Amino acid sequence: MSKREAIQQAAADGKNLTGSEKAAILLLALGEETGPIWAALDDEELRDVSAAMSSLGVVQSSLVEDLIIEFVGKLSTSGSITGNFEQTQRLLSQFLPGEKVDSLMEEIRGPAGRTMWDKLGNVSETVLANYLKNEYPQTVAVVLSKIKSDHAARVLACLPPDFAIECMQRMLRMEPVARDIIEKIEVTLRTEFMTNLARTSKRDSHEQMADIFNAFDRQTEGRFMTALEEKSKEAAERIRSLMFVFDDLAKLDPGGIQTLLKAVPKEKLTLALKGANEEMQDLFTSNMSERAAKILKEDMNSMGPVKLKDVDAAQQDMVYQAKELADRGEIMLADGGAEDELVY
Repeated sequence: MSKREAIQQAAADGKNLTGSEKAAILLLALGEETGPIWAALDDEELRDVSAAMSSLGVVQSSLVEDLIIEFVGKLSTSGSITGNFEQTQRLLSQFLPGEKVDSLMEEIRGPAGRTMWDKLGNVSETVLANYLKNEYPQTVAVVLSKIKSDHAARVLACLPPDFAIECMQRMLRMEPVARDIIEKIEVTLRTEFMTNLARTSKRDSHEQMADIFNAFDRQTEGRFMTALEEKSKEAAERIRSLMFVFDDLAKLDPGGIQTLLKAVPKEKLTLALKGANEEMQDLFTSNMSERAAKILKEDMNSMGPVKLKDVDAAQQDMVYQAKELADRGEIMLADGGAEDELVY
């Protein structure tokens, strides 16, 4: 159970509420007349109460009565109050400066982490690279030096090659950075990147689930998809339509196929096509030289029996590689709808 779900469960049954959660319920019940109370809270208290308020969900009037009887009359006619992001932001805006409210809501809604660098560590390398590629190499070097090495490596791999090399050279020559420079970069990241990220990070739940299904091996995907179809056929069909799988590589144009062939290691390609149907095998070999196609077929024949899980992994690696190429604009992926079909 996530922290948000745990808070909502506690608010629903009235058990195991923390002090911050109780305060959040009472302040919601009191509404906009609580300005002096909010003004008296320090930054940590503001953060804790705001975070609790934004996660409450529906709080029944009986629980509010237990906490403070004299304020029952201030409840809405529905007998309940609702705590969500929008209500929290609207209430805070009544008595806090806009910059303070934005900062609080960004911390609640944005990537997890106590510091800016912790938060960056929870941002997708693709998203972070798309932002950093428009910054000065020296700024990028500072940012990459402040995040974890494995994450920095993934971000560098997503940057344009020449720009990535320039950033690496700046990192190698970098001397201790003054605190005021670090603070300016943190402010820029907060105002220009994190705030926009928080505003645009909401994803359709079906898209997110499609990504999860893409990451399953074939047997696990089939098992969960069958189970989901029994519960909600409509949801299963929508997820299936959003998934990008190995067979969808057949929709690549010849140029896309050839670009993908250059990016995929030979052993991965051999294993992936070993478990593919004849049509997929022909698609890739037809975009290779006659000699390379002959060697590939010989390698597949000489492999003998292979494990299905190994084939699935190799095919998934090819899908991931295709998505990375698409993110960099080197190939174009089609989702399968008629509007994505290519006209020559």
